[in-house]
Amino acid sequence: MTFTQFKNSEESRTPHYLLIGNPVSHSLSPIMHNAALDHYDMNAKYYAVSVSMSELTPLIAHFNTDSFLGANITIPHKLNLINVVDELTTEAIEIGAINTIVKEQGKLIGYNTDAYGFSKPLDEYLDDIEMERAIVFGSGGATKAILYSLNDLGFEEVVMVSRNPSKYSEFNDVVVCGYDSWIEYSEDSSLIVNATPLGMTPNIDASPILEENVEVLNGKLCYDIVYNPRETTFLKQAKRAKGIPVGGIDMLIYQGAKSFKLWTGREFPVGLVKMKLDELLPY
Repeated sequence: MTFTQFKNSEESRTPHYLLIGNPVSHSLSPIMHNAALDHYDMNAKYYAVSVSMSELTPLIAHFNTDSFLGANITIPHKLNLINVVDELTTEAIEIGAINTIVKEQGKLIGYNTDAYGFSKPLDEYLDDIEMERAIVFGSGGATKAILYSLNDLGFEEVVMVSRNPSKYSEFNDVVVCGYDSWIEYSEDSSLIVNATPLGMTPNIDASPILEENVEVLNGKLCYDIVYNPRETTFLKQAKRAKGIPVGGIDMLIYQGAKSFKLWTGREFPVGLVKMKLDELLPY
């Protein structure tokens, strides 16, 4: 539903958390967070609302209502709302985007949980991969958090592959290249990340990797932040090339887990949430 529809509904006057973006109808966040809220029998619900640019002003006013408890933010508003909050965490400042608003004693605090969500699924692989170079395809909403996370993990060099590399001179600590030249950096890379929508439903046949370059994935950790479908074309290519595929569903879960803990002080019921998502998105 749109934010205007939500604001005029009975639900807006009861305790709630919001997912703010455009579009949001595809999101699994309401399923995850409502399962967690129900698990703890908490008096609150989580709603996904589509927010147009013209709805930002009434949305910001809504943040001051007693029924609003907090929010997640997705594209295109991670930057639009960064100047609305009263405080930013150091991590959010360094990333330059927020995806979570926490309300504490009437004050709005902006967090970014995407970096944690991205890095958590990598924990089990870190002892086995070299930290020389990582390659990230895409320069969209999640990329800033991914770059921050890779730097924090200790990668010596990060290469961002963009269709318009000349636009991204602000990434001082990152090598930026085009799709026509990324292969030059592949030899010493241990991690390749798809942070583009390529391969996402309904365009499931797409991938940032051309078939002629699939062999480059051999032995590399191949991480796709797309989670629908569970096994994207990029991950299928990785398996064929004897790479190590890592799907995006855990990033979704763990960024949500950190948001939930910030809002409620409670641990996210990860096992329950994974079971719910497995029912919706089977392997």
